Formats: sequence, C-alpha cells, structure tokens
Amino acid sequence: MAPYGQPPTAEKATTVSSTSENLMPRVDEIMKLNEDTLAHRMGIEFTEASAARIVATMPVEGNTQPYGLLHGGASVVLAETLGSIGSALHVGPGRIVVGTDINATHHRAARKGLVTGVATPISLGNTLCSWEIVVSDEDGKRICTSRITCLVREAPPRA
Repeated sequence: MAPYGQPPTAEKATTVSSTSENLMPRVDEIMKLNEDTLAHRMGIEFTEASAARIVATMPVEGNTQPYGLLHGGASVVLAETLGSIGSALHVGPGRIVVGTDINATHHRAARKGLVTGVATPISLGNTLCSWEIVVSDEDGKRICTSRITCLVREAPPRA
C-alpha cells in the first residue's frame, strides 16, 4: 500500500482539529507530490475534504471487469485513496501514512456514471488511523462498504 503524506519540512507537524475547515488545498498539495499514481489513472477526483469526512468520485467507465460492471478492486482503490488521504491530513507535515489493513464488502453492481466514496474517521491516533468508507452509485445506493487502517510514520529524509 502506497504511502501518502507530505515530505518533511521545518514546519512543526500539527493535526487537523476543526471538523469544518476546508482541507481541499492540502489534498491538492498531497496529490501533486506524485501525479503518476493509481488514483490519477483511475480518474479519482476529490470533491470535499474536512476533518469530519473526505469525499471523492470515480468514473465507472474504464474501471470495469469484463462483464461491464465496476471492478471490485476499483472500489477498494477508491476506499484506500480516501482513507490514506484522510490519514495524511490528520497527521500533518513531516509524517506519512501507509495502509496496513483494508477490507471491503461489495453490496451491488455499478454499470455506468460516477461512484462516490465518503470516508469518515473511526479512530485518529498518533500511530494508527482507521476510516470507514461508503461507496455509492449516482442513485445513492450503497455498492461497497470498506474499512482501512493506516500506520503513521515519520517521513524519511528526501534524497
């Protein structure tokens, strides 16, 4: 599971405390660290970010299995991306997060349009962060429920 976070800076690491603060600029900053990621290739776009929840969409088209249904692994990629970014926002600069555990239950198929993932924190600590992610279709029907746990680490020195 790929690490997410910011490279170390002289700035003191802080956690996000306000549940209503708009964190989209931080999401954009994190995603620009590497623009050749799986999230970019799958068309994942963030639409909302706060300490209370992270929201992103992903197209079904291009992320299907041979029968034309959204691939279950695509839902898991969306879930891991949301939970990892949410964890990175929580831990702040100078630290990174890596996924250590993820699971998913697929409830129904999506055949077209966009799916939306909404991640809400279960537990945000100094060592571990856990999130629940609900992926829904354009009609608001739940297609997948996922949970991810991320390990928090100090960012390695840049080469």
